[in-house]
Amino acid sequence: MAVIGKYCKAYPLKSLRQYEQWTEELENVREETQEIDGKQVQIKRDLSEDDFLYLQENYIVTDGIFKDENVIFAQVTDEWKTFCHERLQFENPLSVESD
Repeated sequence: MAVIGKYCKAYPLKSLRQYEQWTEELENVREETQEIDGKQVQIKRDLSEDDFLYLQENYIVTDGIFKDENVIFAQVTDEWKTFCHERLQFENPLSVESD
């Protein structure tokens, strides 16, 4: 069963692609229904610069709100976290910093 995290934030793909080590696991993009030759078929969608992906609370990027499905980027490093905070202004309002 798909898991919805406690927090995620949508970003346009063009913003995420600014990260130097960005890679995309395109085999994991969501499928969409299209009509081909009069039949409804499921096909992987093509990602464009203006599509939105979801940065999850665990810093994994998904193509949808579920944190364990359609994972597009999962190379979580300190550099990636820094990029998320400094360039994307990503802050999880639900996280509690301990002193």
